[in-house]
Amino acid sequence: MEEEAADTQKMGRIRVIVQDNGPIHRCREVQQLWSKWEQMGLYIFFLTKYCSEMNPIELEWQHLKKDELAGKIFDDELELAYAVIDGVQARGEKGKYSTQRVKFNSNNSG
Repeated sequence: MEEEAADTQKMGRIRVIVQDNGPIHRCREVQQLWSKWEQMGLYIFFLTKYCSEMNPIELEWQHLKKDELAGKIFDDELELAYAVIDGVQARGEKGKYSTQRVKFNSNNSG
């Protein structure tokens, strides 16, 4: 989001991002950045809780689990994470849309 905010500020336009209510989107560290991002022109809005029909990513997750990950067993979270990344890439290629991996950095020191 820092890159999105910086890009928004550089362009001198307002940008709105709509997110679901996932814990990563509402964690304390992110909440502390909301006012900074708004000053840069980036506004975050959240979908209503438990409103999956308004959140197209829910359908993607359903297909990812049913098609790309079904019947597989993973030894650990890292193996699952790589399978999800590969599955998203495969779905993007099938649907002829681009995907982009975004890495969140944690600055927690304890």
